[in-house]
Amino acid sequence: MATDEDYMGMALAAAHAAAAHDDVPVGCVLVREGEVIAVGENRREVDADPTAHAEVVALRAAARVIGRWRMDGVTAYVTLEPCVMCAGALLNARVSRVVIGAMDDKAGGVGSRYNLLSDPRLLHEASLSYDLLAGESATLLRDFFASRRD
Repeated sequence: MATDEDYMGMALAAAHAAAAHDDVPVGCVLVREGEVIAVGENRREVDADPTAHAEVVALRAAARVIGRWRMDGVTAYVTLEPCVMCAGALLNARVSRVVIGAMDDKAGGVGSRYNLLSDPRLLHEASLSYDLLAGESATLLRDFFASRRD
């Protein structure tokens, strides 16, 4: 049986795929009942779509696989703390659990700047886990941005 680390490793592989097409290296894996139902990577550059963040890409794919928008019982493994848009998408999809790699102190919507998935005033709350393979996620992002500054 796969572990949280295994699924986050898959999300990191998706992040590497995003970097290969010059998108910010963020990956997301959606798992239900131990089965990967979708994998997403940032695709804003390659798709010319401002909403093509890894989480949104994965949610759209998962909805096609399971045939509905509700993601009850789904765990999202994301290499970078979701932004406000992605936190809202995860919230509205009713994802049950979100496992986060690196935190995003500048734009994080799930713990750093905002807490959209644990706000009792909203329609849904998700269980949250932080800092899983955070070093690997942060290094990938740091190296990506450093290569663009050279």
